[in-house]
Amino acid sequence: MNNTAPRIPVREGVIDEVRLWAYEAEVVEAVNHERENPLFLPGVPLSARIRAVADQREAVAGCEVVVSAPPSHAVRRVIEGMAGAVPAGTLVVSATKGIEAESLALMSQVFAECLPQARFAVLSGPSFAAEVCQGQPTAVVAAATEEATARDAQAVFATPRFRVYSNRDVKGVELGGALKNVIAIAAGILEGLGLGHNPRAALITRGLAEITRLGVRMGADALTFAGLAGMGDLVLTTTGSLSRNRSLGVALAQGERFADYRASHRSVAEGANTSLAGAALGRRMGVELPITEKVCEVLFQDKPPRDAVAELMTRELKAEQWR
Repeated sequence: MNNTAPRIPVREGVIDEVRLWAYEAEVVEAVNHERENPLFLPGVPLSARIRAVADQREAVAGCEVVVSAPPSHAVRRVIEGMAGAVPAGTLVVSATKGIEAESLALMSQVFAECLPQARFAVLSGPSFAAEVCQGQPTAVVAAATEEATARDAQAVFATPRFRVYSNRDVKGVELGGALKNVIAIAAGILEGLGLGHNPRAALITRGLAEITRLGVRMGADALTFAGLAGMGDLVLTTTGSLSRNRSLGVALAQGERFADYRASHRSVAEGANTSLAGAALGRRMGVELPITEKVCEVLFQDKPPRDAVAELMTRELKAEQWR
């Protein structure tokens, strides 16, 4: 992002108003009149300080902080629609966990192209929305290339029940948050096949190794993947019953085709598109991503899930580490 942009101060204290842009007209109507988002967060009462709008530019005009959380395939289009209304130096925080399929760009790269005047941070980590809304203790990480920007993001989001750590490894935090969704689909496949704790432990461990290999090759810090955006989020999404990606894997293992599953679910399982983008990134960077490749084959080539597991287990024997 543009490091010469002036820093718009972020005020501490109670937020006066939150403007929520929603693509769906029924969401705008429900948030403003029923104080609830019945499509994506049913049963959670929303503050009267939240006002939903249908216009992107109205949503961000004059805001000190902009939070971006569309699915990855829509991020570029959404940013381009609001870019002219965001002043230089505005803190923009991305909560999207994905990779742009066409360009293989991380969200930070998309923002650098479309909103270079902003100060960018990414927020990631193990955080099911439903549990956050219940006030359950949650810890995440805010990453930015500039320490002041990361600290501002910490100040905006931190509460006694929502702890925010800072990190400067934007690329590592983004890759961890995106690629763990692919491993979560694989974890769901294991569960749907009726497999037990041994294969799940192996999958989580080798999945983390796979993510770390690609991240380090792309310039990320290996230690990031041992933190909240890496291991933390990976454990949550591979074991938690609220994980959409894990649920997709269960359905695939039980015989449902991905096209049919996608047609019957409104919410996006980011790991599906990320498996394609991640596999392509691996090939571009010369990094083996065997789990990601097999998830792609199950999703998009109708490979039987049990065959994919067998092929992973019979790959050429290798050393785990050798120094």
